[in-house]
Amino acid sequence: MVERAHRPASSGMRFENCRVVATGAAQGIGAQIVRDFASQGAEVAIIDKLLPEAEQLASELGGTAIECDLSDPCATRSAVTSAITDLGRVDVLLNNAGIFRITPLLEISADEWDSIFAVNVRAMLLTTQVAAGAMIKQGTGGKIINMASMGGKTGAANQAHYAASKAAVISLTQVAAAELGEHGITVNSICPGYVLTEMGAATRTPEMVAEWSSKSPLGRLAQPSDVASMALFLASSDADYCTGQAMNVTGGMITH
Repeated sequence: MVERAHRPASSGMRFENCRVVATGAAQGIGAQIVRDFASQGAEVAIIDKLLPEAEQLASELGGTAIECDLSDPCATRSAVTSAITDLGRVDVLLNNAGIFRITPLLEISADEWDSIFAVNVRAMLLTTQVAAGAMIKQGTGGKIINMASMGGKTGAANQAHYAASKAAVISLTQVAAAELGEHGITVNSICPGYVLTEMGAATRTPEMVAEWSSKSPLGRLAQPSDVASMALFLASSDADYCTGQAMNVTGGMITH
């Protein structure tokens, strides 16, 4: 764990005095989200298996980095507890961590299925239990944002385990929203479509990008900033009456 550096107060910023715990935020979409939170005054704690990347980003943002393999239940609970302790409280939990595999349906092993669900769903349950418990004790409500996927609403070939896990995230979000609402905690999920992350761009040919872009009425793929904007909306007071939702960021590729 790297200690949080001092950052001067940012008077008038949207998330000043907000404490954010984010999983899987060392790179890609998660990194963009925590950067945007920090730019608006939030204090962030990044929980990720990629410790060097997490430490570098946390150092840039004046935040905290905690190494954790989210497939390990005990380590997951401990990491979230440590993050909350370091920040002093938790106002927003961003469950961004997830893993993706492409495997034909008839070739998916039980171990591969379980490994996807361990990170994409079980870890999300555990982080929610710890963070929501802390939010309830604080008595100030809170925001929980879960990263689902367009695949959780419309499955794609060779992604049975991934799509099923993201459908489970949507259901978990709905149940958590129903149970935690009385405590002033909102729970929502985000369903991105194709997103052009720096990491993913290296594996996508111009032809692939053109084909996927044509699926959107807007004629382009999402940028990480598109997803980050939705996350910050859901974390803001503007979304106080929004809970149990699965918000599409797909450029119109799906509309349900």
